[in-house]
Amino acid sequence: MKIMHVALLVADLDRAAHFYENLLGLVRIDRPALGFAGIWYGLEAARREDGQHLHLMQLPNPYRDCDKPVHGGRDQHLALQVENLPEIQARLEAAGSAITYSKSGRAALFCRDPDGNTLELIDNDPAMTSAAD
Repeated sequence: MKIMHVALLVADLDRAAHFYENLLGLVRIDRPALGFAGIWYGLEAARREDGQHLHLMQLPNPYRDCDKPVHGGRDQHLALQVENLPEIQARLEAAGSAITYSKSGRAALFCRDPDGNTLELIDNDPAMTSAAD
C-alpha cells in the first residue's frame, strides 16, 4: 500500500501556487477538468503523472475558523522529504512564514501554507541534525 495523493483545500490558487512553487519548489503536472479549480503537483523525483501527487483544491474549507496549535507537529499535517531543507527554510523565512522545528531531533521543520494547511519538511540527508531542536 502507498499513498497516491494528498488533497488540500485552498481559497486562492494563485496565492497557493506561489507558496508551493516558489517557496517549496514543486512542479505542476496535468490535471483533468473536475468541475472545480485546482492544481496538481508531482512529488516524486521523476515528476511523473502516475506517481505520488499533491492536489490543491479551491473549495470551501469547513475548518477555516478552527483553532490550530502553534507547533505544526501537534496538528494534522503532510510530511514531505525535501532535497535541500536549509535552502527551503531560507525562502520560507524570507517570505515571513512562521516555522517551528521538529522535537524529534531530526532535521525537520513545520510550516503552514497561506490557507493554514500544515506541512512537515524533512531533510533527505540523514546526516543532518536540527540545531534548533
